Amino acid sequence: MLPILFTIGPIKIYTFGVFLVLALFWGSYLLWKLIRLTSFKEEDIFDSLFWVLAGGLLLGRLVYVLLNLKEFGFNLLKFLLINGYPGISLYGAITGGLLTLYLFCHNKKLKFSELVDYFIAPFFLALFLGKLGSFFSGNKVGEVFESLLFTLGVIFTYKILFQIRKEKLTHGFNLRFFIWYFSLVYLTFDKMKGNQLYFLNYSFNGVVSTTLFLTFSFYFVYYFRSTLITYGKNTFQKIREGAKRKIRGGQEKNPSTNN
Repeated sequence: MLPILFTIGPIKIYTFGVFLVLALFWGSYLLWKLIRLTSFKEEDIFDSLFWVLAGGLLLGRLVYVLLNLKEFGFNLLKFLLINGYPGISLYGAITGGLLTLYLFCHNKKLKFSELVDYFIAPFFLALFLGKLGSFFSGNKVGEVFESLLFTLGVIFTYKILFQIRKEKLTHGFNLRFFIWYFSLVYLTFDKMKGNQLYFLNYSFNGVVSTTLFLTFSFYFVYYFRSTLITYGKNTFQKIREGAKRKIRGGQEKNPSTNN
């Protein structure tokens, strides 16, 4: 597609790099807009964002290197030179970011379950722009479909956040929805991706996505069990009443069957 957006003399400006900058900017902006609705201090949030990015990058890179140890060996220089030896595990980055945020909240005496809900919609926005940049850089068509689904993720988690603020959903629900939705998207498009990560001859992303998707699907069934039971009873009652009306209607049209 367009891996190099433009050149300035000997300097090449890569399309993917530009979209990563846009992802960081717009994701940070949305986070700032949401945090302004809370009592959290803005300086704490942007400090946490810095550490989340650092922790995510470090663990994401480490997971990628460990899953490609034959290529990297134990060469620290290869680990550090991301431009020369590119690659990062998105699941590793997400885990690293969440773990870093949890440790930051613990250190600052902040409630992780409350704060993390405000990070989800901005992260989905960053994912949308990152995947879009990956598509324009010339990667597979699946990237553009992922980016569109991540756009829906921004909308869903933004609405969920305000349901949490109204106390209709519990704190941390946005994070659980993110894990479920993200794993579903990745599971759907896993086989379309090139340069997959493998662990014991199995797709690393595929195994992790399947495990997370099933786990949180069961969780949501349990969480909404009362609603599902009530809905099921009401649906069964409506079907039963509809069937009775049809039987009575048929008997009225054919009165001879009652003799």
